[in-house]
Amino acid sequence: MNGAFWHAKWQRNEIGFHERQPNAFLIRHFPAMHLAAGSRIFLPLCGKSLDIHWLLARGYKVCGIELSDIAVRQLFAELDLVPRITATGRLRRFEAEGLCVFVGDFFDLSRQKLGHVDGVYDRAALIALPAPVRQRYATHLISITDAAPQLLICLDYDQACRAGPPFSVNEAEVRRHYEDRFELTCLERQDVPGGLKGACPAMEIVWKLEPRNETAR
Repeated sequence: MNGAFWHAKWQRNEIGFHERQPNAFLIRHFPAMHLAAGSRIFLPLCGKSLDIHWLLARGYKVCGIELSDIAVRQLFAELDLVPRITATGRLRRFEAEGLCVFVGDFFDLSRQKLGHVDGVYDRAALIALPAPVRQRYATHLISITDAAPQLLICLDYDQACRAGPPFSVNEAEVRRHYEDRFELTCLERQDVPGGLKGACPAMEIVWKLEPRNETAR
Protein backbone atom coordinates (compact mmCIF):
# COMPACT_ATOMS: atom_id res chain seq x y z
CA MET A 1 0.00 0.00 0.00
CA ASN A 2 1.31 3.45 -0.92
CA GLY A 3 0.12 6.95 -1.82
CA ALA A 4 -1.23 5.74 -5.15
CA PHE A 5 -3.74 3.56 -3.26
CA TRP A 6 -5.30 6.59 -1.54
CA HIS A 7 -5.13 8.83 -4.61
CA ALA A 8 -7.06 6.17 -6.54
CA LYS A 9 -9.66 5.96 -3.76
CA TRP A 10 -10.39 9.68 -4.03
CA GLN A 11 -10.27 9.72 -7.82
CA ARG A 12 -12.88 6.93 -7.94
CA ASN A 13 -14.84 8.48 -5.06
CA GLU A 14 -14.46 5.25 -3.09
CA ILE A 15 -14.59 7.02 0.25
CA GLY A 16 -16.68 4.80 2.48
CA PHE A 17 -14.32 5.84 5.30
CA HIS A 18 -15.72 9.38 5.04
CA GLU A 19 -18.41 9.71 7.69
CA ARG A 20 -21.57 11.57 6.70
CA GLN A 21 -21.82 13.34 10.05
CA PRO A 22 -19.42 14.46 12.77
CA ASN A 23 -18.03 11.52 14.70
CA ALA A 24 -20.08 10.62 17.77
CA PHE A 25 -16.94 9.87 19.82
CA LEU A 26 -15.55 13.32 19.00
CA ILE A 27 -18.76 14.98 20.15
CA ARG A 28 -18.87 12.90 23.32
CA HIS A 29 -15.26 13.01 24.37
CA PHE A 30 -13.60 16.12 22.97
CA PRO A 31 -14.66 18.11 26.07
CA ALA A 32 -12.39 15.78 28.09
CA MET A 33 -9.43 17.41 26.34
CA HIS A 34 -10.17 20.66 28.23
CA LEU A 35 -9.07 22.81 25.29
CA ALA A 36 -10.52 26.30 25.18
CA ALA A 37 -12.12 27.78 22.09
CA GLY A 38 -9.39 29.29 19.94
CA SER A 39 -7.06 26.34 20.57
CA ARG A 40 -5.37 24.94 17.47
CA ILE A 41 -6.23 21.29 16.75
CA PHE A 42 -4.24 19.09 14.37
CA LEU A 43 -5.94 16.34 12.35
CA PRO A 44 -3.46 14.03 10.58
CA LEU A 45 -4.63 12.37 7.35
CA CYS A 46 -7.80 14.44 7.65
CA GLY A 47 -9.53 13.90 4.30
CA LYS A 48 -12.54 16.21 4.11
CA SER A 49 -13.86 15.12 7.49
CA LEU A 50 -17.04 16.71 8.82
CA ASP A 51 -15.26 16.67 12.17
CA ILE A 52 -13.42 19.72 10.86
CA HIS A 53 -16.75 21.50 10.35
CA TRP A 54 -17.74 20.60 13.92
CA LEU A 55 -14.51 21.91 15.44
CA LEU A 56 -14.57 25.16 13.45
CA ALA A 57 -18.19 25.78 14.43
CA ARG A 58 -17.16 25.60 18.09
CA GLY A 59 -14.46 28.20 17.74
CA TYR A 60 -11.40 26.01 17.36
CA LYS A 61 -8.66 26.63 14.82
CA VAL A 62 -7.97 23.54 12.75
CA CYS A 63 -4.90 22.38 10.89
CA GLY A 64 -4.46 19.11 9.05
CA ILE A 65 -2.52 17.22 6.46
CA GLU A 66 -3.98 15.13 3.65
CA LEU A 67 -2.40 13.32 0.72
CA SER A 68 -5.25 13.97 -1.73
CA ASP A 69 -5.65 17.34 -3.41
CA ILE A 70 -9.19 16.28 -4.36
CA ALA A 71 -10.18 15.81 -0.72
CA VAL A 72 -8.78 19.16 0.38
CA ARG A 73 -10.40 21.12 -2.45
CA GLN A 74 -13.73 19.46 -1.66
CA LEU A 75 -13.30 20.27 2.04
CA PHE A 76 -12.87 24.00 1.40
CA ALA A 77 -15.70 24.05 -1.15
CA GLU A 78 -18.07 22.33 1.28
CA LEU A 79 -17.15 24.91 3.93
CA ASP A 80 -17.76 27.66 1.35
CA LEU A 81 -14.18 28.88 1.82
CA VAL A 82 -11.74 30.03 -0.86
CA PRO A 83 -8.25 29.00 0.25
CA ARG A 84 -4.99 30.82 -0.21
CA ILE A 85 -2.63 28.23 -1.69
CA THR A 86 1.12 28.46 -1.21
CA ALA A 87 4.00 26.06 -1.73
CA THR A 88 6.15 25.09 1.25
CA GLY A 89 8.86 22.64 0.29
CA ARG A 90 7.26 19.45 -1.06
CA LEU A 91 3.88 20.40 0.41
CA ARG A 92 1.16 22.84 -0.53
CA ARG A 93 -0.64 24.83 2.15
CA PHE A 94 -4.36 25.65 1.82
CA GLU A 95 -5.52 28.29 4.30
CA ALA A 96 -8.63 30.33 5.06
CA GLU A 97 -10.43 31.62 8.17
CA GLY A 98 -9.08 29.43 10.94
CA LEU A 99 -8.39 26.41 8.74
CA CYS A 100 -5.01 25.32 7.38
CA VAL A 101 -4.49 22.04 5.53
CA PHE A 102 -1.25 20.81 4.01
CA VAL A 103 -1.45 18.64 0.90
CA GLY A 104 1.23 15.99 0.56
CA ASP A 105 3.11 13.30 2.44
CA PHE A 106 2.66 13.37 6.22
CA PHE A 107 6.35 12.64 6.71
CA ASP A 108 7.28 15.81 4.79
CA LEU A 109 5.54 17.96 7.42
CA SER A 110 7.94 19.44 9.97
CA ARG A 111 7.28 21.12 13.30
CA GLN A 112 8.40 24.41 11.78
CA LYS A 113 5.88 24.18 8.92
CA LEU A 114 3.06 23.02 11.17
CA GLY A 115 3.55 25.54 13.93
CA HIS A 116 2.23 25.24 17.46
CA VAL A 117 -0.75 23.00 18.11
CA ASP A 118 -2.68 22.60 21.36
CA GLY A 119 -4.14 19.17 20.67
CA VAL A 120 -4.33 16.29 18.20
CA TYR A 121 -7.44 14.46 17.04
CA ASP A 122 -6.66 11.15 15.31
CA ARG A 123 -9.83 9.40 14.22
CA ALA A 124 -8.61 7.42 11.23
CA ALA A 125 -4.92 8.09 10.67
CA LEU A 126 -3.11 5.51 12.80
CA ILE A 127 -5.55 2.78 11.76
CA ALA A 128 -5.16 3.69 8.08
CA LEU A 129 -1.49 2.69 8.11
CA PRO A 130 0.01 -0.81 7.83
CA ALA A 131 1.96 -2.13 10.79
CA PRO A 132 5.46 -1.34 9.42
CA VAL A 133 4.56 2.36 9.14
CA ARG A 134 2.67 2.92 12.38
CA GLN A 135 5.67 3.28 14.72
CA ARG A 136 7.29 5.78 12.35
CA TYR A 137 3.98 7.65 12.14
CA ALA A 138 3.55 7.85 15.92
CA THR A 139 7.14 9.00 16.43
CA HIS A 140 6.84 11.70 13.77
CA LEU A 141 3.46 12.86 15.08
CA ILE A 142 4.84 13.28 18.59
CA SER A 143 7.83 15.18 17.21
CA ILE A 144 5.99 17.68 14.99
CA THR A 145 3.29 18.39 17.60
CA ASP A 146 5.73 18.62 20.51
CA ALA A 147 3.86 15.81 22.29
CA ALA A 148 0.55 17.68 22.31
CA PRO A 149 -2.35 15.86 24.02
CA GLN A 150 -4.35 13.56 21.77
CA LEU A 151 -7.80 12.13 21.35
CA LEU A 152 -7.21 8.85 19.51
CA ILE A 153 -9.82 6.47 18.10
CA CYS A 154 -8.74 2.94 17.22
CA LEU A 155 -10.26 -0.30 15.97
CA ASP A 156 -9.54 -3.67 17.54
CA TYR A 157 -10.44 -6.84 15.65
CA ASP A 158 -8.92 -10.09 14.42
CA GLN A 159 -6.59 -8.89 11.65
CA ALA A 160 -6.65 -12.37 10.14
CA CYS A 161 -10.28 -11.74 9.12
CA ARG A 162 -9.40 -9.04 6.61
CA ALA A 163 -6.36 -7.26 5.28
CA GLY A 164 -7.33 -3.65 6.05
CA PRO A 165 -7.37 -0.72 5.94
CA PRO A 166 -8.68 0.12 8.42
CA PHE A 167 -6.21 -1.91 10.42
CA SER A 168 -6.55 -3.33 13.89
CA VAL A 169 -4.57 -1.46 16.55
CA ASN A 170 -5.08 -3.04 19.96
CA GLU A 171 -4.31 -1.68 23.41
CA ALA A 172 -0.86 -3.26 23.56
CA GLU A 173 0.15 -1.54 20.34
CA VAL A 174 -1.24 1.84 21.41
CA ARG A 175 0.78 1.57 24.60
CA ARG A 176 3.88 0.53 22.67
CA HIS A 177 3.67 3.62 20.47
CA TYR A 178 2.66 6.22 23.06
CA GLU A 179 3.09 5.15 26.68
CA ASP A 180 6.65 6.47 27.01
CA ARG A 181 5.44 10.03 26.41
CA PHE A 182 1.81 9.99 27.52
CA GLU A 183 -0.52 8.91 30.28
CA LEU A 184 -3.15 6.82 28.48
CA THR A 185 -6.79 6.76 29.55
CA CYS A 186 -9.41 4.61 27.83
CA LEU A 187 -12.53 6.78 27.60
CA GLU A 188 -14.85 4.33 25.87
CA ARG A 189 -15.04 0.92 24.22
CA GLN A 190 -17.92 0.16 21.89
CA ASP A 191 -18.72 -2.79 19.64
CA VAL A 192 -19.05 -1.88 15.97
CA PRO A 193 -22.68 -2.62 15.05
CA GLY A 194 -22.73 -5.56 12.64
CA GLY A 195 -18.98 -5.98 12.91
CA LEU A 196 -16.33 -4.59 10.59
CA LYS A 197 -17.98 -4.47 7.17
CA GLY A 198 -19.77 -7.68 8.13
CA ALA A 199 -16.48 -9.60 8.12
CA CYS A 200 -15.82 -10.02 11.84
CA PRO A 201 -16.60 -8.56 15.27
CA ALA A 202 -14.79 -5.32 16.01
CA MET A 203 -14.54 -2.78 18.76
CA GLU A 204 -13.85 0.96 18.60
CA ILE A 205 -11.73 2.28 21.46
CA VAL A 206 -11.32 5.94 22.40
CA TRP A 207 -8.07 6.97 24.06
CA LYS A 208 -7.06 10.19 25.76
CA LEU A 209 -3.31 10.80 25.68
CA GLU A 210 -1.93 13.33 28.14
CA PRO A 211 1.74 14.33 28.06
CA ARG A 212 3.67 12.89 31.00
CA ASN A 213 5.72 16.05 31.49
CA GLU A 214 3.59 19.02 30.50
CA THR A 215 6.25 21.51 31.58
CA ALA A 216 8.60 20.12 28.91
CA ARG A 217 6.29 21.27 26.09
